[in-house]
Amino acid sequence: MMLTTERLRLRPWQDTDAEDLFFYARDPDVGPACGWAPHKSLEESRAVLRSVLAGPECYALCLKESGRPIGTAELMLAGNTDLTDRADECELGYWLGKPYWGQGYMPEAAAELLRHAFEELGMRAVWCGYHAGNDQSRRVQEKLGFAFHHDRPVQVLGRPTTGRVNLLTREQWLARR
Repeated sequence: MMLTTERLRLRPWQDTDAEDLFFYARDPDVGPACGWAPHKSLEESRAVLRSVLAGPECYALCLKESGRPIGTAELMLAGNTDLTDRADECELGYWLGKPYWGQGYMPEAAAELLRHAFEELGMRAVWCGYHAGNDQSRRVQEKLGFAFHHDRPVQVLGRPTTGRVNLLTREQWLARR
């Protein structure tokens, strides 16, 4: 499955993407904001490609001009998220390589994933969250129309913090189109 936006192609991750993944995932400003430690080796990135980034709705965000991945976005289906156990709901998760922050790539990619979730997968709601203090992720979710639902305690790299959980229903999404 491949999805396309104005500037991006969203496609499944491939083994050949390991070096690009490692380049961005080793940055100490990227992973911890999402709850994971920076990658320490190319082998670690290869292992993550085969496990974490191998979900059926997990996409490498690739620049159209180069075809190289710069981040990821995923619709985590029931059984792969702790935000819902319903088959008609999922969770949106994402991260982006630091050189591409602030250029609108993530709202662009996530908007296409939301379209896919509601129109093609038949979702009635999409959950999304961020850790307190991650204002970039909060802004992405606000731009997409997510509304605050609840806070929950979470551990991020062994430290307690607050997880902000947001929700976007199909009806809310349709009203914004």
